[in-house]
Amino acid sequence: MTAVEPRFDQVVHAPPRLQVCGLLAAVDVMDFAAVRDAVGVSDSVLSKHVKQLEDAGYVQVRKATVASRQRTSLSLTTVGRAAFTAHVAELRRITGG
Repeated sequence: MTAVEPRFDQVVHAPPRLQVCGLLAAVDVMDFAAVRDAVGVSDSVLSKHVKQLEDAGYVQVRKATVASRQRTSLSLTTVGRAAFTAHVAELRRITGG
């Protein structure tokens, strides 16, 4: 792993967004419903947080029709992965971890 410059990121920092980024950092793509269940929020709350991450360029949202149902998947962008990594590094620096 390449060392990153620790940087606090206000977009990532909110607990639900931090959880979303943490989940997505571990995978290439994750289903919206799986993220919702893991974070423990409603669809509308998750949508709001995902929209903020998407507006910042941190998350890519893909919609597809599978078996006549709309499916939404989420993934961290390269910029989002870098922001999350830098934010976690800053939290570790702050806490002495």
